[in-house]
Amino acid sequence: MLRLESIRKTYRTTEVETRALDDVSLEVAAGEFVAIMGPSGCGKSTLLNILGLLDSPDGGAYWFFGEEVSKYSEQRLTALRRTGVGFIFQSFNLIDDLNVAENVEVALLYRHVSRGDRKRRIAAALERVGIAHRARHLPQQLSGGQQQRVAIARALVAEPKLILADEPTGNLDTENGAAVMDLLAGLNAAGTTVVMVTHSLVHAARAKRTVKLLDGRVVSETLLAA
Repeated sequence: MLRLESIRKTYRTTEVETRALDDVSLEVAAGEFVAIMGPSGCGKSTLLNILGLLDSPDGGAYWFFGEEVSKYSEQRLTALRRTGVGFIFQSFNLIDDLNVAENVEVALLYRHVSRGDRKRRIAAALERVGIAHRARHLPQQLSGGQQQRVAIARALVAEPKLILADEPTGNLDTENGAAVMDLLAGLNAAGTTVVMVTHSLVHAARAKRTVKLLDGRVVSETLLAA
């Protein structure tokens, strides 16, 4: 499904050059739940951004659903990203002026989905994450756990084959973090591939495989569950 070969990524400023990824090779099979771990600054988010076509590598090759995309234009990457990937971020990234249902609808606006179908999908996604009763509320009227449920609904409403989650429990308390992990595990059990960046060993243990990064390199992979 996803295959990286010898991926390199360097960020440069006028004074500093930082090698974020250094010869990273990795495969993610369809239906996997993979946790990516490592200390701050080790390249986790950069790796997730490349997997999700938000960034392009400086070198190496990346096969995304069978297409080698490392040299694709931003326009082609955007088209692939919209059809195949759902994103969940630590900071929720909800739009303050839109209510819950409208925030979820944003994920469908560029996908040529009819108004009736959008309404059906939004209702189903909100029901799935247990937040349908808040559909007309604004983000600031919700708790952090509720906001992350909205973010998950937005990620899954377009029925992506791949969900990428960057520290999805980082801003949540223990109870809400566990609830979010239950949602992700449920999505994976239903067939969605999930790749998650996390610092939590407890949450990483919910995945089927853990990949550890250090200084931009993969240093270990551990199979956690069959």
